[in-house]
Amino acid sequence: MEALPARARAYVAGVALLALLCLLPLPVLPSPGLPPGGHVPWTPVLLLAALYAGCERVARSRLVAAPYPGGVFHPVLLAGAFLLPPQAAALVALPGALLLPVEQRPHRVRRLWRAGRLVLAVWAASRTHLAAGGRDAVADCDVPGALAAAGAAVAAFCLVLTLLDGGLPSAAGAPPRGRRTAAAADWSGRFLRTLAPLTVHGLAGLMMALLWRSAYGPVAALLVLLPMGVSWWAFAQAHRERAAHQATIRALVQAVDIKDGYTRGHSERVGRASMMIARELGLDDERVEMLRFAGILHDVGKLGVPTRLLTKNGPLTAEERRVIELHPEYGHEMVRGISFLGEARAAVLHHHERLDGSGYPYGLAGGQIPESARVVAVADAFDAMTSTRSYSRARPVPVALEELRRCAGSHFDPRMVGALVRAVGRTGWHPAVTADESRTTAVPGPAARSLTDRPGARR
Repeated sequence: MEALPARARAYVAGVALLALLCLLPLPVLPSPGLPPGGHVPWTPVLLLAALYAGCERVARSRLVAAPYPGGVFHPVLLAGAFLLPPQAAALVALPGALLLPVEQRPHRVRRLWRAGRLVLAVWAASRTHLAAGGRDAVADCDVPGALAAAGAAVAAFCLVLTLLDGGLPSAAGAPPRGRRTAAAADWSGRFLRTLAPLTVHGLAGLMMALLWRSAYGPVAALLVLLPMGVSWWAFAQAHRERAAHQATIRALVQAVDIKDGYTRGHSERVGRASMMIARELGLDDERVEMLRFAGILHDVGKLGVPTRLLTKNGPLTAEERRVIELHPEYGHEMVRGISFLGEARAAVLHHHERLDGSGYPYGLAGGQIPESARVVAVADAFDAMTSTRSYSRARPVPVALEELRRCAGSHFDPRMVGALVRAVGRTGWHPAVTADESRTTAVPGPAARSLTDRPGARR
């Protein structure tokens, strides 16, 4: 625990202490949910604990050969919460949480934290389920009553995990007063995002509990894990494929950044601005992600352009400009075979087209230009104006937005410009200066010139 701040150490220790208290039913005192005499039903506790630890171990092993997303076998823990008294249900999570390996240091602290948060969450879920009358509903196979009680238990489980996970960063350092409202909003957002998958896990756990109490017994309850395992495998494979996609994109962007040091970080910022426009337009999450890819990769064709042209101070000659204008086609050739990029490939090829037909490489006009390219064109121009380059200094954000408005309808799609203006007005924009100031020479002239007739303005 030496690597953790004192407040974080105290926080983890406090969580562990609370978890320990939840695991200690006192025989001399009446304990809700326990049989008379306070005896723990050890057989289901041991079976469920072994099942949870075993499934987690298999999921993390090299035999599975798939990335482990975490929290896949919460149905086993929730089944314990529906079947057992709170103290006994909390024991189900303990062996797996303590014995399974952790990848990052400090190992012991992370095990203790994992065990504490799961024990508290399961205990709270079981206590809520008991108070809602769920134990009798499960025993009587009263499905409507069991569903209501299970829903309350899942909400308690999710709430405890959210509060504990959100409290740890705060314990590491007290946030300024102005950020506390944002932290509360982040907690509520995390709760809502976690609740949906945990609701599915709760339904699976309830099915296990009902089958466990039925005439078919525990063996039938285990069958519920089969579809859960299949769905986890499909999710893991999708996660692996997505990770491979991200690695491919990172490699291409890093290559461009290394080649053109003046625009280092430009690709990521254009990707972020493209996402802002896409969300403002109300596009679905899949298209938003695709437009982020488009923004990130829009300049990948610069790998085929001589470095001396990319970093040249001052105007380009007509011949040099023709070479620069080949980079969209170079980029399209590079990404044409990457099927997952979808419409992002069209954006790479056409992001320098203009609405009036004066752009390149094909002089498309109006609706001929793909929507993804019109989004990226606005994001690219906006970041180019608000970042320092070898041929121009960064402009204030309001000046850049005004320039985009002036060129809307001729160079840029007014709908995309309006979306960016609204998004920046709501969330702000803080671009980084990407070029070395000592190597930059200012290029005087009106703002309009940067987007119209100045050679090499939009590289």
